[in-house]
Amino acid sequence: MPREIALLTNPTAGKGKGSRSAAIALPRLQEAGFRVRQLAGRDGDEACDLAARAVADGLETLVVCGGDGMVHLAVQVLANTPTALGIIPAGTGNDVARYLGIPRNDPQAAADVVVGSHVRTIDLAKAGPTYFATVLASGFDSRVTERANAMRWPRGQMRYTLATLGELRVFEPLTYTLDMDGVVRRLDAMLVAVGNGPSFGGGLRITEGAEIDDGLLDVVVIKPMSKPELVRVYPKLYTGRHVTHPQYEHHRCRSITIAAPGIVAYADGERLGALPLTVDVVPNALRVVAPR
Repeated sequence: MPREIALLTNPTAGKGKGSRSAAIALPRLQEAGFRVRQLAGRDGDEACDLAARAVADGLETLVVCGGDGMVHLAVQVLANTPTALGIIPAGTGNDVARYLGIPRNDPQAAADVVVGSHVRTIDLAKAGPTYFATVLASGFDSRVTERANAMRWPRGQMRYTLATLGELRVFEPLTYTLDMDGVVRRLDAMLVAVGNGPSFGGGLRITEGAEIDDGLLDVVVIKPMSKPELVRVYPKLYTGRHVTHPQYEHHRCRSITIAAPGIVAYADGERLGALPLTVDVVPNALRVVAPR
C-alpha cells in the first residue's frame, strides 16, 4: 500500500514561488511511491484546519511548501504528535530549512529529502498557546515590523528598509524586566530576542550559537547604544559578528518572562501580541524530515 503524505502549499509564498515549487516537488514525491494529499487553504485558518485533519488521519508526514510562515502554521498542529514536518522552501526567509540543511533554492532536491524519510527531533519554543521554531523578537526589530505592517507602500524589502529608517528617528532604549529561570533582572536595552534557533528574517543571526535540539532557549540582549552605532552594528547580525560587541549579552535558560511597556512581540515573523509574555522551551516537540 502506498505511503500517504500531505503537501500543504501557500500559493502566494515568494510571489508565486510556492505554487511553482509545489509543481516541481509533487511529481518527484509521486514517482517515489507516495500517495500525496494536496492541500491549499484559502487563508491561514483553513490551511491550519486542513493540516490538523491530516494529523488526525495519521499521515506520517505533512510537507509544507512555503516559507517560515507556513512552518509556523504547521507546528501549531504538529507539535507533540507522531506526524513529521517536511519542508519545500518557497518563502523569503526559510530559516527553518536553513537550520536543517534543506536545499532552499531547489524544490526537487528538497523533495528528495522528503523521499529519504530521515526523521530527527527538534525543540520548539512556546509563548502562551503559540509554538515557534525560530526567534521571538521584541524591541527595535519588532517595532520596525509593526511600522512596516502599517505601511501600504512600497512592497517587498524596501518597505522594511524605510520602516527601519523611520524607527531609527524616534526609537529610544526600552526598560525591560526579564525573569530567566527565576532570576529577575531589570535593564535598559535596544532589543531582547529569544531564540529556539540561531536566526530569523532570512538569516539575521541574532541568537548566534543557538541549537535547535539542546533543550534550552538562547536569550540575546542588545544594550543601549547610539543610533549611528546601531546602524553600524546591524549588518553584523547577518554574519554573527555582533557577538563581540560590548553591548551584547547572551544567556541560556529554559523559561523566560519578558516585560516592557508598549512592545509587541513577533516570532517566526508572526505577530504574537503585547508584552509581557512567558516563553518556555518544549524539548523534542517536533519530528522533522531532514538530510542525513
